[in-house]
Amino acid sequence: MSYLLAGESTVRSTFRLLKRGDYQTWLPIFKQEDTGRFLGMKHGLTAQEQCDVWFEKAFWRYEKGTSGMNVMIHKDTSEFIGQAGLLVQTANGLKRLEVGYSILPHFWKQGFAKEAAVRLRDLAFERGYDKSFGDSLVSVIHEENIGSIKVALHNGMSLEADYIDSTITDRFLVYSITRKKWEQIKKG
Repeated sequence: MSYLLAGESTVRSTFRLLKRGDYQTWLPIFKQEDTGRFLGMKHGLTAQEQCDVWFEKAFWRYEKGTSGMNVMIHKDTSEFIGQAGLLVQTANGLKRLEVGYSILPHFWKQGFAKEAAVRLRDLAFERGYDKSFGDSLVSVIHEENIGSIKVALHNGMSLEADYIDSTITDRFLVYSITRKKWEQIKKG
């Protein structure tokens, strides 16, 4: 089953797949002080090395045909805003479906991550994707990434557990939302 969402949209953006030609547009995110750490990148990599890792992983996911990040394009200006997607992950030994999002710095604090996360959550539950993953969705977030924690909370998620991964030295947290909670949110 594919979780790629090219052609879907939010109120202000449309989704498309990442292209190799997007590299220079995406590189500035890794020039921000904490981005690599917040994305679980190996410490000590340059911005270019981090971007290389990101692109390698993105295209590997596409080749697998199951999940991946989608580029967010501003509907009015056609600008590249960031990336968001439903990602098949292993979190604390369980196969989970993750709502992931990363926004370019000049679009921070404008609500694009919240908008994308809500749309991804709704699509996952509406299409029944969660049923293969224990009837819930997660977001794995660095403990110091306050912006992403706020997005997860806005998305109806709550703290589930610490994220355990021996390859990562920083502390990450698993936020989650169940189908039942989502249904309550949708009913208002």
